Amino acid sequence: MILSSQEIEKRLGERSQDGALVIRPFAAECLQPASYDLRIAEDLVLPRGICTLAHSRERVELPADLAATLRTRSSFGRKGILVTAGFVDPGFRGQLTLGLVNMGPEPLEVRKDDRVVQMIIHQVAGTARSYEGKYQDSTGAVRAR
Repeated sequence: MILSSQEIEKRLGERSQDGALVIRPFAAECLQPASYDLRIAEDLVLPRGICTLAHSRERVELPADLAATLRTRSSFGRKGILVTAGFVDPGFRGQLTLGLVNMGPEPLEVRKDDRVVQMIIHQVAGTARSYEGKYQDSTGAVRAR
């Protein structure tokens, strides 16, 4: 099941046995009917054909019963941007590292607070194991470890 905007708002900060959903700083204009738009934390120029690591302005914390997929927002997809990061495990905490690839014909500027990525939040059926990996509590863009 994909969480609606109403369910996302309801779950924000609501503590349950699986933990609380956190998106900080939260911006109402980023909330979409069935997703939340993540903002880029800094100005970037994306060279053509290169993967550039960026990170979300938001810190995200997913409880054990939620996971998320990341997709390029259509307005940036139309400019040729692809997002290589794609899945956020239940229990993840931190800023999200995003691999942005510019497939367009020329370098492309992305400005701080541009809403480039759409985070779709899913409910996980059954008992989920929480993420405890090497990217837990990430800050900034984190290279592969």
